[in-house]
Amino acid sequence: MDQRRSRSPLTNSHHHYPSHRREGDNRRINHRDNAHFRHTNHHRHQMGATPDQTPLRSQTLSTKKEHYERDFPLYKQPVEVGCFSLDSQRRFFNDNRQMRYYVEPDRNPNFDLRDGYRERYVKRDENVKEKLDHILRWIVANKSKLKKTSCPLDFDFVTWRGHLTKLLTTPYETKEGWMLAVTRFNGTLYISEVETEAARRERLNRPERNKEMMYWGYKFEQYMCADNPKSAPDPGGVVNTNEAFCTVVQTRLTDHKLLFSGEVDCRVRDPDAPAAPACYVELKTSAEICTPKQQSNFHRFKLLKWWAQSFLPGVPRVVAGFRDQDGIVVSVETFQISKISQLIKNEYNCWKPTVCMNFCCDFLSFLKREVTEDSPRIVYLFSWEPHKDVTYSVHRDSPFSFLPDWYIKEMTEST
Repeated sequence: MDQRRSRSPLTNSHHHYPSHRREGDNRRINHRDNAHFRHTNHHRHQMGATPDQTPLRSQTLSTKKEHYERDFPLYKQPVEVGCFSLDSQRRFFNDNRQMRYYVEPDRNPNFDLRDGYRERYVKRDENVKEKLDHILRWIVANKSKLKKTSCPLDFDFVTWRGHLTKLLTTPYETKEGWMLAVTRFNGTLYISEVETEAARRERLNRPERNKEMMYWGYKFEQYMCADNPKSAPDPGGVVNTNEAFCTVVQTRLTDHKLLFSGEVDCRVRDPDAPAAPACYVELKTSAEICTPKQQSNFHRFKLLKWWAQSFLPGVPRVVAGFRDQDGIVVSVETFQISKISQLIKNEYNCWKPTVCMNFCCDFLSFLKREVTEDSPRIVYLFSWEPHKDVTYSVHRDSPFSFLPDWYIKEMTEST
């Protein structure tokens, strides 16, 4: 592991991300704490749910934006407690061997993102659902570092950064729903995504153009990253999407202690750069902006997802390659995550960071309240569709179970 990174799993620093605390300004709405919870009877059958579901009289959670326009919640500066790598065959390594290094490009780089799509592309098998397995392997490999109390794992939640990103963007999402499987085990709630039927259909019927455009994002990374601090990028190599470098961070959102992992594209080459995650860089591609309407859509949709994805683990900047319709990068621009809220503030009816974070915080509180049975055999399946409330169903010994036997055994023996 890189010795420059903070190795301590504990921190006393409290960072509120002050640029976001003012979001909502004079238009804040004060709601009573439970105004957005509703009691309902529901017995949901989804994704071929098994007959052993438990009918529930329980609460649902509203996703309406107005319920979450209040002060920005306390969010501690994320601290990297470790990292891991996945190699070209998707094998786990408890180290930083897949770390890559950011190389500043020319302002008008003329990168051809189509290059190598047919002949130098190894694509990860999307039919294989990895769930939380890689994070769990990291936890097992680092148990001694994490064990600070009598609990085997002193965190309220363990999940992927991508699942939290979906929660942050939910109040503004109008097209794609989600399903999250949640299991309480030894007091910790584990959150794993379940592919919705709509997402499965989209994946299986993805047009060829969309498949190629997904490649473009990985190809851009290849143009921008070197394998070591002193080398140059090698755009003539193979793009293999099995490979990944992932940070593992801990933080706290109000009273929710979080441990999550997310893939990191690269870090700056300067050996004296701040410790991770402050040295990391997120790389993105987007269509070039030629009209005011495109600019507005970029602010309202793209920047929301970019902000959420990087804000959560404390990655300070996104470097974006703007491409034409033929996949040629015509310009590169850097976006500081701390300044994105200023970029969008004049956009009519745009998203607000405070709404995103408050919804995520309330959703986690909702999980703590509803996921009461502590057993790896029980899954609470939370479902959401745009313009609806969040609902859930309970499943025992079902195909939704996601904590592997080896992890259960390892963590049970350590209690």
